[in-house]
Amino acid sequence: MKRLMVGAVAATLLCTSPLAAAGPFGDDMAKCIVNSTSSEDRTLFVQWLFGMISLHPDLSAMSAVTAKQREEISAKTGALLERLLLESCRSQTQQAIQNEGPQVIQSAFQVLGQVAARGLLTEPHVLAGVKDIGKYVDDKKLDALTTSATQK
Repeated sequence: MKRLMVGAVAATLLCTSPLAAAGPFGDDMAKCIVNSTSSEDRTLFVQWLFGMISLHPDLSAMSAVTAKQREEISAKTGALLERLLLESCRSQTQQAIQNEGPQVIQSAFQVLGQVAARGLLTEPHVLAGVKDIGKYVDDKKLDALTTSATQK
């Protein structure tokens, strides 16, 4: 079960699998998980994801995450996952697994990942950086695309 949980969370966060569909029990579990996390917990979750993504050879040169930092953040994130699944949302997790199967863990953590990313992406420095891409997009070509699409 532990291997399944870790694999599901990793696959979810690393976007290596399609979005899992949750039923009502999975939805309750996801709501509990989101409601049981603080902004600090969500930041931790995104930091862990960043640390894992930075291992990719195409990205590693762009990151200064050390092996020690990665280990520390993994330990903290593991403790967070245990708290959420085994304490804060234990009954919701049990009901969701019983009624919808163990894959429901994946969909619940996808929801947490989306909420955590949304919080991160609305930070003013990040928003400013995202808006910078507009400097490299041809407005006239975009206008022509939208004009031709609305005329059909």
